[in-house]
Amino acid sequence: MKIRTWAATGLAAVLGAVLAGCGGGSADAGGNTVNWWTWDDHQAAAYQVCADAFQKANPGTTVKISQYTVADYFTKLTAGFVAGTAPDAFQDSVQYLQAYASQHQLLPLDDYIKKDNFDLKKFSVGVDSWKFTDGKQYGLPLDWASAGLYYNTDALTKAGYTAAEVQNLSWNPDDGGTFDKMVAHLTIDKLGVRGDQPGFDKNNVATYGMGQLAAKDFIGQVTFSAFASTLGWRLGDKPEWPTKFNYSDPRFVKTVNYIRTLTDRGLAPKIGTFTTGGGQSTVSDADLIGSGKVAMELSGSWSAPSFAKLPGVKIGIAAPPTGPDGKTRALTSNSNGNTIWAGTKNPDLTWKWVSYMGSQECQTAASKTGTFFPSIPASMDATTAAMKPQGVDLSVFTAMLKNRSLYPAEVYANGAAVQAAEEPLLESFYSHNRNDEVFPDMEKQSVSLLAKS
Repeated sequence: MKIRTWAATGLAAVLGAVLAGCGGGSADAGGNTVNWWTWDDHQAAAYQVCADAFQKANPGTTVKISQYTVADYFTKLTAGFVAGTAPDAFQDSVQYLQAYASQHQLLPLDDYIKKDNFDLKKFSVGVDSWKFTDGKQYGLPLDWASAGLYYNTDALTKAGYTAAEVQNLSWNPDDGGTFDKMVAHLTIDKLGVRGDQPGFDKNNVATYGMGQLAAKDFIGQVTFSAFASTLGWRLGDKPEWPTKFNYSDPRFVKTVNYIRTLTDRGLAPKIGTFTTGGGQSTVSDADLIGSGKVAMELSGSWSAPSFAKLPGVKIGIAAPPTGPDGKTRALTSNSNGNTIWAGTKNPDLTWKWVSYMGSQECQTAASKTGTFFPSIPASMDATTAAMKPQGVDLSVFTAMLKNRSLYPAEVYANGAAVQAAEEPLLESFYSHNRNDEVFPDMEKQSVSLLAKS
């Protein structure tokens, strides 16, 4: 699962034009065809295995899977709502739950769940993320993701560290703890001087000890959240439908100030180091480690197969650092969902398909590529076992599920507008264009935008 958030210009305006009583009908309305959409090419291929099994178990039924790029996906979906040609079911992001549910474009699943005695407790994370403010369940968790600390094992060994040491790093906002010491020692300038040695040139770095933490990531899943959450901080004032984001909380402020010191000291790249003028990365996280430009990188769990395929580079995966107490580890977990369009002509058959996708049988079969993590723990165990012979050790992530270090990302309203407003403000802080006075502004923006539907 590669995509977590999106900026969808004009989405709310388009949805606002949808008439509640407009005629409905999926792309292949009626009959025995179920259309299912996704933006993820990996999941499109993976769930075809489930589609084949479903069709075999239900003779005469066809499941048609369509995949569109993220740039087109939500535009096509919204156009389908308006024209009455949306797919019967589709992969959805919680960022758009409020917009779609409030416009009555999603089918509530509660009656089906009750009728079939469908067990929601089988899922590890994400069930409550798909409940709207009306209390109804509009989706089933399709996958989950978190952050891992990926590192170049050769760089670690040459620096005198062991895998056990990187697995047991701790962090605090005052001096950075053992995490900071490792990042400094892994950093090397172009003359071979390490970041914790006299004469280190922070303006001419050959290898950064840590990859970019000062990035466009306003929820902080692969940047600040793994650190600030160990202090007890959470992004929202409540887990579902928060009224504000806690950007002025002293724990958050101390965390991002610490992160900024990493770039100031030359231990991590500044914004723009590996990006174009438009802010788009010119190299992936995996390529940064593969090329030797960074030694460690906090990146999404969905990136594990990409890191494992780097030619000639052995990658290890650790959990992000614990907090100041040396014990607490708290990580945001996002979960995309599987939703049914309210206008489907085949609600019963579509539910049958969606509920099958939420079965252990289907999720185990579909997730063996490791490109996304299934929401059912037993299926995640099977994914871990399937990937190990390929040199991909996912045990760090399965441990996150079992030791309860994960907590679900907040479900909030007006997602695209919040992202568009907050990311430039956060970037202005990391770039030293603004300092701590930006955080009350960020919080104020969140209060205003989260209140809008």
